Amino acid sequence: MIRFNEQNEVLRSDAYRAIIAAVAADGSIEHSMDELEGLAEADGVEVIGRLIQYRQKPESATYLGRGKVEELASLCGSMEADTVIFNDELSGIQMRNLEETLGCRVIDRTILILDIFASRATSREGKLQVELAQLQYRLPRLTGFGRSLSRLGGGIGTRGPGEKKLETDRRHIAGRIDDIRAELKKCAATRSLQREERTRSQIPVVALMGYTNAGKSAIMNRILEMTSREEKSVGSEDMLFATLDPQHRKIVPEQGAEFVLIDTVGFVSKLPHALVEAFKSTLEEVRNAHLLLHVADTSYEDRDFQIEVAEKVMREICGSRTERIMVYNKIDLTDEVPLDVSGGDAVYVSAKTGENMDRLLARIDEKITGDMVRASFLIPYDKGRVVSALCEKGQVESMEYAEQGTRLTGRFRREDHGRYREYEVTDGTV
Repeated sequence: MIRFNEQNEVLRSDAYRAIIAAVAADGSIEHSMDELEGLAEADGVEVIGRLIQYRQKPESATYLGRGKVEELASLCGSMEADTVIFNDELSGIQMRNLEETLGCRVIDRTILILDIFASRATSREGKLQVELAQLQYRLPRLTGFGRSLSRLGGGIGTRGPGEKKLETDRRHIAGRIDDIRAELKKCAATRSLQREERTRSQIPVVALMGYTNAGKSAIMNRILEMTSREEKSVGSEDMLFATLDPQHRKIVPEQGAEFVLIDTVGFVSKLPHALVEAFKSTLEEVRNAHLLLHVADTSYEDRDFQIEVAEKVMREICGSRTERIMVYNKIDLTDEVPLDVSGGDAVYVSAKTGENMDRLLARIDEKITGDMVRASFLIPYDKGRVVSALCEKGQVESMEYAEQGTRLTGRFRREDHGRYREYEVTDGTV
């Protein structure tokens, strides 16, 4: 678990022993609880038990009903738990009341996810985005947050109970939020210039997206290996949220069109709204992609749950208009793979073994070259700008220098094919 001192520096503590708890209206909570347990373990927490109360809505003062709170307190004592993690976002009042009754540390799902992001962010922009989400989470909880705020934010809101102190803290946090937003705007402007450059060069952008730990980074590394660019590999670990900062790599296959491949942050259910808002500028990379690769873990017993979680977040970010390929990864870990692993809009692969990765590259090429036609041009030597334009925007397979001019053969966008059609040759001269 991550803690912060008054200078907002990260302090690590020993692993906590935690019980996870939730309120649910029906029996469909187990997948979400499994996910919460995975998040806790990703943050170094040992989960020793779980408690679920079935009721229509949480109790406003204590989240759980009075009887369940007493049962949870007894459970914490008997199992020697020092932390309780709740599956929903709690108010400051709920946290304070629960801590007073349970006598142990109380954390909600949002704190846990922000905690993980804080430990994984490496770039300047990523750290700013996480800090912004943390401050937006803390601001409405200055009153009634109790000891929890001390644990998360150092001295903010913990050194005096008076209204004057609260107002000072509010102004301090609000000012810092404004500063971070200004810095993030500069980062967004830089990224926008980079996107404009890619747009001018007309290099297609392919973005990896999906549930966290589905194998997006592993797929990127396998593609880099297949195109002899292993030295550009990205970090890939078997853990939730191993990737936070988008990674861009130019892919130049031996056969097919080149493209830019982007690895993005993974998703989980109930992703904190503040975090989605903070990372929206980064996720614009996904919104502006020509093609999405939705990566799912084939070996997970309820992958449909993870797929729906990722699709829901994607709809919030960029709608459903962007063309996509469904990529079922980790087929090396399961026997339940369809016989026809290449049909339709789905591709079944193993980034670990490389199985069917060539089919994935072929499918990507089909999608990103859908508006391209194969053609040959014979361009006079005094039209060097035409040669430059076609080489920059198209996929040139061969170039020869003949007496009449430069001969180009390859695949070109329909728009450019029409623009330079006067130079096209269709007889046997090329």
